[in-house]
Amino acid sequence: MVVMEYIVNLSIFSLLLGIPLIMGSFINFKPLKYSSLWGGIYGGIVSTILVFLSFQQEGYSYDIRYAAIILAFAYFGPAAGFITGSCALLIRLLSSAHWAPAITGWIIILLAFLAIHWLCSRCSPIKKSMIFFTAYVIIYVSTVPYIFNVFRDQPFFHFQYIVFVLLGLIMGVLLIESYLKLYRLNHRLSEMYKIVEESEAKYRLIAENTSDLILVVDKEFFGSYFSPSHKQVLGYELTDLVDTKLCRFMHPDDVEMFINSLVRMFEKGQSESIEYRVRHKDGRWIELESHCMPVKENDILVEHIVMISRDITERKKSEEILLQSEKLSIVGELAAGVAHEIRNPLTTIKGFVQLYKADNGSYSDLLLDELERIETITSEMLSLGKPQAIEVIRTDLRELLEKTIDLLSPQAHMHNIQFHFEYGESPLFITCGKNQLKQVFLNIFKNAIEAMPGGGNIYVRLEKPSDDMCTISIQDQGSGIPEELLPRLGEPFYSLKEKGTGLGLMICHKIIKQHNGTITYKSKENEGTLVEINLPVTDYGKKHGEDSLVS
Repeated sequence: MVVMEYIVNLSIFSLLLGIPLIMGSFINFKPLKYSSLWGGIYGGIVSTILVFLSFQQEGYSYDIRYAAIILAFAYFGPAAGFITGSCALLIRLLSSAHWAPAITGWIIILLAFLAIHWLCSRCSPIKKSMIFFTAYVIIYVSTVPYIFNVFRDQPFFHFQYIVFVLLGLIMGVLLIESYLKLYRLNHRLSEMYKIVEESEAKYRLIAENTSDLILVVDKEFFGSYFSPSHKQVLGYELTDLVDTKLCRFMHPDDVEMFINSLVRMFEKGQSESIEYRVRHKDGRWIELESHCMPVKENDILVEHIVMISRDITERKKSEEILLQSEKLSIVGELAAGVAHEIRNPLTTIKGFVQLYKADNGSYSDLLLDELERIETITSEMLSLGKPQAIEVIRTDLRELLEKTIDLLSPQAHMHNIQFHFEYGESPLFITCGKNQLKQVFLNIFKNAIEAMPGGGNIYVRLEKPSDDMCTISIQDQGSGIPEELLPRLGEPFYSLKEKGTGLGLMICHKIIKQHNGTITYKSKENEGTLVEINLPVTDYGKKHGEDSLVS
């Protein structure tokens, strides 16, 4: 019968504790301003109900109200514990005749709990609850059966009562701690959701208002996300673009290059920048420059590529206009230079012809030299202004260099000069205008020979520093060139040779540029000159079309 009474008390106690916790989980209560006061009042209500549910045995009332008092002390502090305990004592006195044990026991427990709270102020509520319960057990065992002589011969009854108070305390701690843990977790999740929403709002603000095109591409080359700016730049609705292969809108000549670039980024995980053309909804072509950033999953596999693109159509047009203006400027400079250079030989010819008429002498050699000079300038001008059509073929660069060196070896031997050619074991193929590149090498080798009148060595080296680029290095042991003059090499009619026109190097620069390569110079006086030519190994003719090499 006693067990059933306590089970009812524990059930009601759990229900009363759970009601505010459940309500708090559904309603986002703000922290109460006087939480200790309200906690004490609610604890007093709970302890009052528990006193009404107490059971009588031989004139004494028993309940588990001290479980509520311990929880009030542990979680809300001394004020809440005092209010809860005072309410419980008042109801206890009204419902029972044994006032002395109740009042004395409450005073002793109150003083002990106040001292424990002061000594254990830094302990967690769970630890405080266990310490309060231990003190309560010590006080109960010392006073109830021995001092007040209540059921001294029934130790099992007292053990049973203490155990049920402990069960009530454990249930209360579990309910409160579970709620607090869920509350903290929910609070952190709410803060996280708030941060995510703010971040998403910022990114959405950027994505929806930037003129750049933001695109996410998967491994199948489908676009999984298109920023709203795509509609402004390309004219398509976003529904027309999502889950559509990008190649559908791309220029046919750029599809292969685009796919190869994406495949390479998915395999290597390295970012790249590419340029390609996309068809506008009205049919015109838009030129885009895209910076592509691979996105890895678990820092291993690339799952997506984020492409940030910009419309460079107007920039390309401006560059073309600027290039045309530059060409016109060069033509004007060439015209002035040609007029100056041709006028000098003509003046010489005119003077010698006049002398010839005067004394009937023989100046035929000088006349021929000057005429040949005019012919050379004219030929180089024609070559520079309108190069003849050439055939773009796949060429072994090592073989081309060897044949060029063999062609100039007799001339080099006459000047006590030796060629030293270093290259790799395997052939190195490029697609190029074979005769044009041969013209470049002949010009540079002749310059190196002429720079060493006393003889020496010319070191030629062919290497491949990367998968898509090769380098030809030509080092002579000549007199060198002052560093401040290096930037002017390649300008029309600028030459360090006495009778040079500068057009030869200018033609070399143009040929290398047509092959999408670069040419650089490194030199110091009395230390020789190093010429480095970088050429792409890729299939240039197919990638860029042959219009840039054939005219």
